[in-house]
Amino acid sequence: MTGRETIESIVVVMVLIGTVLSLLSSLGFLRFPDVYTRSHAATKSITLGILFILLATFLYFLFVHDQVSVRLLLGIIFVFLTAPVTGHLIARSAYRYGVKPSGAQDELAADLEKAKKRASASDK
Repeated sequence: MTGRETIESIVVVMVLIGTVLSLLSSLGFLRFPDVYTRSHAATKSITLGILFILLATFLYFLFVHDQVSVRLLLGIIFVFLTAPVTGHLIARSAYRYGVKPSGAQDELAADLEKAKKRASASDK
């Protein structure tokens, strides 16, 4: 097996892993009961899936065509930085609007209530 065939095999495996992760994430997004678990599925697995596919594309062009794609590198960085932040902001805004998690105890509510009482006491 030549070096090019080895790289192509690695690229195929990485694309398949990325595809499977994206598929599983899509299924989780459809099946999970509330916004918090759906946000988790959408950000964690899809981010990994997209990163595997973009990294495989980058490696293919780097080793087979001897080209460094700055656009792919920027895409990898952009997805890696923005997707988890977006998921966190969606979950945070859902919590602030009063969306209750299904099947889980809300442990944050008591802490927020204590913080509000301390803030109001210090304002007086």
